[in-house]
Amino acid sequence: MLPIIISLGVFLMIWGIRYLENKENMAMIERGMEPRRRRRETDPSRTLKNGLLFVGAGLGLLLAILLVNTVLVNASEETQSGVFFALIAIFGGLGMLGAYFYERKNPPAQ
Repeated sequence: MLPIIISLGVFLMIWGIRYLENKENMAMIERGMEPRRRRRETDPSRTLKNGLLFVGAGLGLLLAILLVNTVLVNASEETQSGVFFALIAIFGGLGMLGAYFYERKNPPAQ
């Protein structure tokens, strides 16, 4: 029963948002205004940041798995989970830092 209610709620929420957006656009057209365009514009710098963040987090996760399975085999569960969180955060941050330095050297054209 719960999955049906959740699915129905998500559907109704999406339908309601689209309905209200359409109503807003129609009211703007009636008043002679230009409706807002909600097109996504490509932002290469944002894509670079997200890509390097995920690559860094993936490398951190890979290194954590290798480290836990080879060096920290007999370590406690808390230590192992701490290694996972720490390495994912460190390498994700290094990815973001790399994106920052790349954009500083090559500023995006506007």
